[in-house]
Amino acid sequence: MSTSIRRTAGWLAAVLLSLAGVLVAPIAARAATPAWPTLSSGMSGANVASAQFLLRHHGQSLTVDGAFTSGTTAAVLSFQSANNLPADGVIGPLTWGRLVVTLDVGANNNAVRALQTALNKYGYGLTVDGAWGAATTTAVTDYKASRGLTGGTTVGATTWQWLLGGGGGGGLYAPVIDRSVLPRSEYDDPHHDYPALDLPTDTGTTTYAITAGTVGYAGGSCGYGIGITADDGTYYLYCHLSSRVVAAGARVSPGQVIGYTGATGNVTGPHLHLEVRVGGANRCPQQLLLAIYDGTSVPAPATLPTTGCFY
Repeated sequence: MSTSIRRTAGWLAAVLLSLAGVLVAPIAARAATPAWPTLSSGMSGANVASAQFLLRHHGQSLTVDGAFTSGTTAAVLSFQSANNLPADGVIGPLTWGRLVVTLDVGANNNAVRALQTALNKYGYGLTVDGAWGAATTTAVTDYKASRGLTGGTTVGATTWQWLLGGGGGGGLYAPVIDRSVLPRSEYDDPHHDYPALDLPTDTGTTTYAITAGTVGYAGGSCGYGIGITADDGTYYLYCHLSSRVVAAGARVSPGQVIGYTGATGNVTGPHLHLEVRVGGANRCPQQLLLAIYDGTSVPAPATLPTTGCFY
């Protein structure tokens, strides 16, 4: 065989191998499934409420309030003992694996309430009534499609793990208004003169606590306003509400209703004004709210910028 023929044959072989590599190359995998959250005494939020509903579904008697107190610990210990699990009162991967149940359209029970509570972390605004109807179907379908999850409307262990392990820190954060109210593009808009965010809404739009904390202010310096100091010391100020449903000193959990938007105070129209302050300094809330909206990892408030988010 001549040198030129050998070279041509070698070149053709290389091309064929390259094409074969393209044809059999694996499709890029979806993002890694988030870890199951670990819940224990003293914690609060939507994940705790979901766990409480699931415990009730399995016959445990306890109050569903989103707060992991002694009653929840007792129910967890009882459930773990009944299921031959290490009885430590902590809800980790093994306990979640026994707690979650497979659900689908038409179910009506406390497990559906747990599902609806978990979906509301992502801003779906479902009524937590335990009845899987059209709204729950829409939310499940949208959520699973956004995460690349298969299996139709069925909610099995993998979907539960995504729901409970995601949502911005495993339920530590919740959308400030329902995800369906405004498009994502509204959350990156600059404020007119300092680090803050104005979200245009109709009067009466339900407003939620972004994270757990204590109401330290319910006054009138920015219309009807609510100031919440989070457990990490971050201060969240919600302004121009039409009404409030929490009072100074109240303890709130992520996703808890705190009031309804309006046009009180010095405004030109109804909207929700939101400020995030760390150490007394205003931070740009846009990145934080976008992460909550997207269900991705939420940046620590102290890392949020202080410039670049206003005209």
